[in-house]
Amino acid sequence: MKDKVEATVPVSPEMKKLAAQKARDRAMNARWDLNIAIFLFAVLILVIILATYTKAGVELVAPIAAFGLAMVWVVGWQRGKQLYQRFYEEEMATLEQEEERTLKATVKDTLEETIEAQVQKALRERWR
Repeated sequence: MKDKVEATVPVSPEMKKLAAQKARDRAMNARWDLNIAIFLFAVLILVIILATYTKAGVELVAPIAAFGLAMVWVVGWQRGKQLYQRFYEEEMATLEQEEERTLKATVKDTLEETIEAQVQKALRERWR
């Protein structure tokens, strides 16, 4: 009986959706880290230097700024994708463990109720 309980527990589609939502939220919050912020500030400083101290026109500064912003977006998107996958796996593992614990508790309660019912039945028969 114990071997049957420890088999992998199927997770319902609602639980999968919940895990996906939690993973998406965590990934969206974590994708903008310090490295991306530093890169963004470096691009900003480069644009300010080019626009202020050199006679570079908008034709040079605007593409550099656009390229820097595009790179920040791409790096953030890639990081978010990686984090989402990792967080999704963590959430699914957590949900599976929770389902397994719930199933074990249910089986234990059922066994206890069955044993208690058998004992009560035996006591009733004995008193007759």
